[in-house]
Amino acid sequence: MTSKTILVTGGAGFIGSHVLRLLVNRYADYSFINLDALTYAGNLANVADLEKRDNYSFVKADVTDLDAIRKIFAVYPIDTVIHLAAESHVDRSIEDPLVFVRTNVVGTATMLQAAREAWKGNFGGKLFYHVSTDEVYGSLGETGYFTEETDYDPRSPYSASKAGSDHLVRAWHHTYGLPVVISNCSNNYGPYQFPEKLIPLFINNIRHEKPLPVYGKGLNVRDWLYVEDHARAIDAILHGGRVGETYNIGGGNEWRNIDLARVICRTMDEKLGRERGSSEELISYVPDRAGHDMRYAIDATKVREELGWAPSLQFEEGIAKTVDWYLENEEWLRSVTSGAYQDYYQTMYQNRS
Repeated sequence: MTSKTILVTGGAGFIGSHVLRLLVNRYADYSFINLDALTYAGNLANVADLEKRDNYSFVKADVTDLDAIRKIFAVYPIDTVIHLAAESHVDRSIEDPLVFVRTNVVGTATMLQAAREAWKGNFGGKLFYHVSTDEVYGSLGETGYFTEETDYDPRSPYSASKAGSDHLVRAWHHTYGLPVVISNCSNNYGPYQFPEKLIPLFINNIRHEKPLPVYGKGLNVRDWLYVEDHARAIDAILHGGRVGETYNIGGGNEWRNIDLARVICRTMDEKLGRERGSSEELISYVPDRAGHDMRYAIDATKVREELGWAPSLQFEEGIAKTVDWYLENEEWLRSVTSGAYQDYYQTMYQNRS
């Protein structure tokens, strides 16, 4: 197997940390550079188990800083980029949309340009892999699925910024010949997810008997995928995906938000030894999110048939594993909710002589 030097942006985040853990452990002859700005959701403790690995290194940088990214390409013989760095929370995008435009649109353009300049048109053996979301496709009715040919119809500043980044990746491919691949994935869940997202938020709130905020009547539907299955899909596309193609990744696990909340409640009651049904009393309906998409669902036929990938876990099994992890890692949860994890970089890197 040919050795590679892979730059992973956003590798200290939720999905990025799982991707790095899988790849660093699976490909000992590859070199991996984890590039992360360590904003609120980037946490080096997520990849602490990789720090002493010979094929792993960390660089603190912002994907929008072209000079910094150029220097990284000058220092390392990078032939592959897995671009995961992104702002990803819809509610935050509604409150502060320009941050999402800066990171997701300008940051992606910056990474594309730095790769193009560094590779100087010598694209043999090179790849820019852009990781995106199913939210770029907009909202479905009660039937149908998103395919790779579905028209883009983003409804929130977040999804619009990700749609913009997808278009830029394709533009650099068609205009400059940059070898690219894109994947659009459904909602992820699992260990190390920042607790602003629904599943870890609910687990944490149930643990401390706080309200569980459900938008509207809880009828919005999402397709859920265990994060380690997403990492496996990224690995499959990285090594077998066709240049210029898009691959949709989905879990085949559609759940209404209210039903999802009830599954988490039942699982938590069982794990905590509480009376069955007690956690459901914490469910609190709140006014719906502005522009809230009704339903997402992915048709993952292409990645399954071309690359042999399929999700390994059904939702109830994945939720049980996820709940176990958060209950066993309460210190991690306490650290990220207090902001203390930001001290990790100071301790591990800046204070070293």
